[in-house]
Amino acid sequence: MKSRYFAAAALLLFVLAYEAKAQFRFPMPEFESGYKHPEMNTPLPARIPAAVDITVLFVALAVTAWAVLKSRSRSMVFLIAIFSLLYFGFYRKGCVCPVGSLQNVVNAIIDRSFGVPIIVMAFFLLPLVFAVYFGRVFCAAVCPLGAIQEMCAISPIQLSRPVEITLGLLPYAYLGLTVLSLATGTGFLICRYDPFIGFFRQGASFNMFLTGGVLLLMGIFVARPYCRFLCPYGVLLRWASLFSKWHASITPAECIQCRLCESSCPYGAIVVPTPDDRSVDRRTGARRLGLLLLLTPVIVGTTAWTGMTAHKLVARLHPTVRLAERVAAEEQGRFAETTIDTDAFHAGKQMPAELYADANAIKQQFKYASAWFGAFMGLVICGKLIRLSVIRKSSDYEADRGACLSCARCFAYCPVVGPISQSDLRQECLDKHAQS
Repeated sequence: MKSRYFAAAALLLFVLAYEAKAQFRFPMPEFESGYKHPEMNTPLPARIPAAVDITVLFVALAVTAWAVLKSRSRSMVFLIAIFSLLYFGFYRKGCVCPVGSLQNVVNAIIDRSFGVPIIVMAFFLLPLVFAVYFGRVFCAAVCPLGAIQEMCAISPIQLSRPVEITLGLLPYAYLGLTVLSLATGTGFLICRYDPFIGFFRQGASFNMFLTGGVLLLMGIFVARPYCRFLCPYGVLLRWASLFSKWHASITPAECIQCRLCESSCPYGAIVVPTPDDRSVDRRTGARRLGLLLLLTPVIVGTTAWTGMTAHKLVARLHPTVRLAERVAAEEQGRFAETTIDTDAFHAGKQMPAELYADANAIKQQFKYASAWFGAFMGLVICGKLIRLSVIRKSSDYEADRGACLSCARCFAYCPVVGPISQSDLRQECLDKHAQS
């Protein structure tokens, strides 16, 4: 089975390496200097009705939910991932993407004059609705960004719990920066810095190709680094999956404590039984929780102040601020050569003083937006600390509903699959564990 997965992953990586050629994704500006940029060869998305894409997405989500919850087939999930990568990734050029649709919805909430197409709203809501009922089946096989990483997860390792929790803060930061960028008119960060869109469209900057390649190579050993430690849409799916009515379970029957699944999940999504020595009295737990609740305003206030003081650094996300800083640096003689952006500015009618004034106004706007971003991250940190401080008693090996991607990797490690008596099966598993 692993050899087939390895062959499929190697084939896809070969295709990516062969077709990934850096091209301009957008037309370069025209200048009066007579410069002629090379012709673009950016492939256009396939022109098919929106209803077809929505139907394909719904069917893919439904089949994945069936494969995870009923069939419990890892092979079926892997085949759906290949289909999603080929259709939503290479054929549809990664658009419409539920991950990117988050920006359209948030932008419509901030600016009521901004409309959201039906297909974008459908791609945003359908994975969330399925997560509420069946868990993160979209992440399991339907998301092309997750599928391309799943093909590369050949020899994944488990990260330590502290590293997993620390890196897990990054998706919340990316989500906060996405909302901040939309509120300040900076643009769509997710689309701008999508690491895999260059492979899907065969056109992106060298830096983005390099970023995507590094993530895929890293994904050989650290499974799905983008999904786990960057994806902002994954935060929403995580929240929705916590309330899922049905969810993937490691065993189809009663857990027999064989421990064979303990190290099967490379995503750290298996909750192990609570040791007896971790039991604490309720008074100690209540005191610890009360202390964290009292510290929450202090932590949130500190992170909000930190965000406000760093607003000039965060404001560099805005193209106007970056352009103003570059123009000022060139005027001061710190750079001997100009850039395409500064050449386009000097060819226009706007004066540098006006550009600097616009940049300063944007920085003031970022001052308050960055404070809200810092407060949001403070709340996230406090929520993580509170969750770690509250000890939940667990008697069996269970899937963490928020972190579990429903990838079905752990199913093959559970021996509870046939009509064998519980006593015989328990003894067999204990013998195997003793030998290992």
